[in-house]
Amino acid sequence: MSTEAQTETAVALHGGRLVAKRLKAHGVTKLFTLSGGHLFSIYDGCREEGIDIVDVRHEQSAAFAAEGWAKATREPGVCALTAGPGVTNALSGIASALQNASPVVALGGRAPALRWGQGSLQEIDHVPFVAPLTKLAATAGATAQIPALVDEAIRTATQAPTGPTFVDFPLDHVFMTAEMEADAPAALPDPRAAPAADPDAIDRAVALLRAAERPVIMAGTGLYWAHGEEALQRLAQDLRVPVFLNGLARGCLAADHELFFSRARGNGLKGADLALVVGVPMDFRLGFGGSFGDDTQIVVVGSAPPSRPHPREVAAELYGGVAATLDALSEGAVGGPDRSGWAAQLREAETEKREAEKADLNDDRAPLHPLRLYRELGQV
Repeated sequence: MSTEAQTETAVALHGGRLVAKRLKAHGVTKLFTLSGGHLFSIYDGCREEGIDIVDVRHEQSAAFAAEGWAKATREPGVCALTAGPGVTNALSGIASALQNASPVVALGGRAPALRWGQGSLQEIDHVPFVAPLTKLAATAGATAQIPALVDEAIRTATQAPTGPTFVDFPLDHVFMTAEMEADAPAALPDPRAAPAADPDAIDRAVALLRAAERPVIMAGTGLYWAHGEEALQRLAQDLRVPVFLNGLARGCLAADHELFFSRARGNGLKGADLALVVGVPMDFRLGFGGSFGDDTQIVVVGSAPPSRPHPREVAAELYGGVAATLDALSEGAVGGPDRSGWAAQLREAETEKREAEKADLNDDRAPLHPLRLYRELGQV
């Protein structure tokens, strides 16, 4: 199509430029990759669109770097993997993103569609073995499908529950041209704007919170992805509930906050009459539910129902916008019993356990004790 024949709303671009334009439209600024011939068109597109190409030395590193970017920024991390061994090399990184609910978008090269099944270089169908590790795994069927497919991959990766997606592009499709409309893609979902959980479920949880004398909050990675840290702080302060954190939720409440605890976790979880479990599955990290006391009532809060059934009975399940749900609990459960004694009990246990560590923190013997190293790092 000549320039004169193009409309004001559409322009013909090669497939790699289509990929890059859609990435840029969604705010992507970095592409992690190990250079491979099936991806050259995408590299050209990224260069033309101002997306930084970060070249690594193994595709596993590209996938893990993309996940690291996602974890650090809470934005999609994108990696590009050449066909065949490039994709298979990245599977550990993609699997890690799945386990951590990291919004990673993996772009794959692929043997040309025109010669599919005839033994092209590094020809293998990636989708069947990538699909179990991703929320979406698809192949572009034509150059014109590329923009919408990239949009879908990014949108799916960032929708709750977040997680990795995969799209591969046949060599011929990604080097050919197609028109792309100039309109901007739809905005990515904002977890902070997601509506709260079912009102009836919230009412049940509010009643439990109001009655609880020894409640705790156990929050994990799902809180981080949901941008729920400010709502968590409000809930803890309004209701005077001790907080324990794991996974990516570490840091969502300041380490010097009066209601943050770490060493007293065993005391808190076992001694609680109510545990608000936010964004963390009851898997091995919580003893498959056994970390809590036998009589502890559990209220689960998450952006979506878990992929596995709970290993023990729960009193209420709240699925929806995590921040909005925590705010609803905070507003509804104000006026419960005095919990200052419970918090003081946990603070005493916390202090005792920290005091018991001092000998190792100050140990000058060789070989160096790990706690001594942590102390030195903490003073930097």
